Amino acid sequence: MARTDFQLRVELLSALTLILAEWVLAVVLVAGRLTKANGIAVAATTHLVNNGICFLFDELRYELNGVEIDRSRYVGLTSLMKGYVSLTLGQAQSLENAGWYHAQETGRQTDANGYFDVHIPLKMLLGFFEDYTKIVVNARHELILRRTNTDNNAIIQTEEEEFNISLIKVEWLLLHVRVADHIKIPLLNLIKADKTLTLPFRACTLYEYPMLPSTTRHVWAVKTSSALQKPRFVILDFQTNQQNKKDQNASHVYHAKLRDVKLYLNSQCYPYANLNLDIANDQFALLYDMYSHFQSEYYSKEEEPLLSRREFLNYAPLAIINCSKKNDLLKTGMVDVRLEFESYENFTAGTTAYCLILHDRIVDYSPLSGAVVQRVQ
Repeated sequence: MARTDFQLRVELLSALTLILAEWVLAVVLVAGRLTKANGIAVAATTHLVNNGICFLFDELRYELNGVEIDRSRYVGLTSLMKGYVSLTLGQAQSLENAGWYHAQETGRQTDANGYFDVHIPLKMLLGFFEDYTKIVVNARHELILRRTNTDNNAIIQTEEEEFNISLIKVEWLLLHVRVADHIKIPLLNLIKADKTLTLPFRACTLYEYPMLPSTTRHVWAVKTSSALQKPRFVILDFQTNQQNKKDQNASHVYHAKLRDVKLYLNSQCYPYANLNLDIANDQFALLYDMYSHFQSEYYSKEEEPLLSRREFLNYAPLAIINCSKKNDLLKTGMVDVRLEFESYENFTAGTTAYCLILHDRIVDYSPLSGAVVQRVQ
């Protein structure tokens, strides 16, 4: 199916127009229809997967005055991995409106005629909208979405049939206000001074290692990172022959019979001790501990993990490594990010590894000149 790129633009050029700090109010509305190739509603054997609408997009970018601020590649899988570790049960229930049904029956996202309508908070998709809580004034905002070449990852079929997903409407809903008179003078003085403002946030970047070799141990040199891009958390998952297959659920994660995993930042190792997992014999308590502690360590709040221990194994057995407490030797210079992991059996043919890195990003912004400079490259 042919795909074209498109952009959603919001131009906020007035010096007195600003974006509210509550970025949760930034939402992408997507409405469309899942049908057969001839336009008739699909049979009950074809459904959208969990977070299926996000799987329709290969890339999402947010730009400020034409400069890229944040980006998400493989939007469906990136938001799925981040959602599983970040969401609470209460949040997941409200996100049914965004197409999130992690442990429920698929198909509920469409009506009998195949129509769907979802509102996806941008904080689910981009770290900037989750972390940055101050105003942005006198700027042009752009959201660029790129459709995937195939929609096979968005659906799951129990019987083969041709299908088509057509988008009827895509809107970016972004609340903005004009300030009260007593706020105008401080804002105008700030703009006149052309003071450089700092926009800090935590970005998510997904890396892929396709087709792991048939071995029980593998070393993956993921990337070389600058000092400002040092990872805070690294999340590892596996899928086996699931991508672009209509009879496979692309929203399910596979544990790949993992025995141990280590993250190396140069010579610094995380975690220090071996995991010694034996998932076949139900020994994965350490893996679930790493998952359940994420919210307290990343958000500094009480832990409310979305998945129970059994749901975690069935839907999202992710290996989550906390490397936010770094050695002083890593504070300057470049950092090599390397993963070493092993299984108690050879990796199945067609197994792909995905590494989601959550790292700091800093952008400098001048409201008068409109200059935007990335400090992360």
